[in-house]
Amino acid sequence: MKTEEEKILFDSLGDMKRTHNCSELTAKDIGKEVVLMGWVQRRRDHGGVIFVDLRDREGITQVVFNPKFNKETHEKAHVIRNEFVLAARGTVEPRPDGMVNPKMKTGEIDVMASELWIFNMSRTPPFVIEDNTQVSESLSLQYRYLDMRRPGLQTNLMLRHKAAAAIRSYLNNLGFIDIETPFLTRSTPEGARDYLVPSRVNPGQFYALPQSPQIFKQLLMLAGFEKYYQIVRCFRDEDLRADRQPEFTQLDMEMSFVTEEDVMAVTEEMLVAVFREVLGVELEHPFKRLTYDEATGRFGLDKPDLRFALELTDVSDIVGTSEFNAFADVVKAGGLVKALNAKGCIGFSRKEIDDLTALVAIYKAKGLAWIKVRPDAWQSPIAKFFSDSEKESLRQRLDMEPDDLVFFVADQPKVVNEALGQLRSHLAEKLKLIKEDTYDFVWVTQFPLVEYDEEGKRYIAMHHPFTAPLEEDLSRLSQDPLTVRSRAYDLVLNGIEIGGGSIRNHQRTVQERVFEALNIDRDTYEKKFGFLLEALDFGAPPHGGIALGFDRLVMLMAKQTSIRDVIAFPKTQKAACLLTEAPCEASATQLEDLSLRVRPTKK
Repeated sequence: MKTEEEKILFDSLGDMKRTHNCSELTAKDIGKEVVLMGWVQRRRDHGGVIFVDLRDREGITQVVFNPKFNKETHEKAHVIRNEFVLAARGTVEPRPDGMVNPKMKTGEIDVMASELWIFNMSRTPPFVIEDNTQVSESLSLQYRYLDMRRPGLQTNLMLRHKAAAAIRSYLNNLGFIDIETPFLTRSTPEGARDYLVPSRVNPGQFYALPQSPQIFKQLLMLAGFEKYYQIVRCFRDEDLRADRQPEFTQLDMEMSFVTEEDVMAVTEEMLVAVFREVLGVELEHPFKRLTYDEATGRFGLDKPDLRFALELTDVSDIVGTSEFNAFADVVKAGGLVKALNAKGCIGFSRKEIDDLTALVAIYKAKGLAWIKVRPDAWQSPIAKFFSDSEKESLRQRLDMEPDDLVFFVADQPKVVNEALGQLRSHLAEKLKLIKEDTYDFVWVTQFPLVEYDEEGKRYIAMHHPFTAPLEEDLSRLSQDPLTVRSRAYDLVLNGIEIGGGSIRNHQRTVQERVFEALNIDRDTYEKKFGFLLEALDFGAPPHGGIALGFDRLVMLMAKQTSIRDVIAFPKTQKAACLLTEAPCEASATQLEDLSLRVRPTKK
């Protein structure tokens, strides 16, 4: 026996036209005959009258099937269930007294149906298709096409579209040219593993998917285009988290004959225009500026969240000669002792302090010392080691008042800054210090050109090897590279890095000196970058640019916590697409065509 639904003879669209979307009808439209199309959000049968909330991407309108108005249409409506796809023709009527829904844009009216077309029915969805549904991420990604029917996710993706359109409009008006760069290129060091693509026509050789169009955009400047941009897909084979995907989108820009100030000014004005057009938000600008040393010194991290005021304070000079050896020994060894005053937090329990100690240990801190400031004395295992004069100096420098809880970390500068910086962010969330409805931008400038990689026992570029050093530091590049500052700049929004860029090396001699400082020998850099170095010999203009993480930017504009919520078809933390079941095994024929053999591995 066929079910009632299986007996449906599906209607065709024919020459029928939709007159309105499911969000625009109001009391001004009462009396009009309209045609709506969409999905059934929910169906209710109240005493023989059937009410259907019809949904499209713009919103919801209630359609009423009343036997007194049209008996045949009402009879047909009995088979309707959630997520059926249908169209209804009817007359816009005012809702009865007491039935107006002020929370709906269409809450003043109903559409009294005279005709019904059923285009398709739906199985019962694996989860309720509405916002705030509790559903596992694996299930929502497996049925992403259903997940994307939810109004919240549709709103996010439409916001993404509007942001991209606003960016293109702004840059086009400034004379930027949108130029595509290759996806199939060669492997270059960008800081993460490349995705490799085997070549069938060149057996045993591989392309790499670009982690960034870095070299190509520099070549475009050498070609004389002067202002380039691209909203481009990039690829990195790295461990994933909430703000990472194996394939991601960035806004890429490059300009000739510019300084850092020029690049930052264009970027700021563009973002001001985008936030105004897309969100109706006026950003405070010019954006704040911090050097790398200021950012890490005051806030611990090179991507500081400036929506709250907690700052780190260096107390090495005060405690470095104290009787507390754990501090004094670190200072003698060239390390730092810094403190963070959690105002009014004297009530933290010992368990809470232990939990914070475990937090800083994640960032290699060997311990977390603390002092509770009571009205009559300091409560702390370390208080007895400080003299009265040292206590007074600490009190003044840290603004220590009754009910404060002060934390200390002693170690090498990188460990101290990162551990206390992460503690700062954690305390701000715990104490609810963050101004949630604020967009707080800051530029971080003058990053170190290189950093020392303990694992590889060599210097590596902090950004990438094409970043120019500050001219006044160039003379130290060979002998003391760790002290050389770069012409790099990052843009941070609410404690999240959304972009970074630099002025590039436009002279071959300087670029070669940077390669040498990174312990890249001539044979290696000629093999990998010979084409770029040769291009620099043909008249390269001074140039620089920036890349903004478009997914992260949209995530913050949409007030989401994961870029998966602003990407149509994201992947899991294992870089898998649960919808299409990618990646998958290749067939024997495909492998043979590519001259590849898969070696079995233990799972």
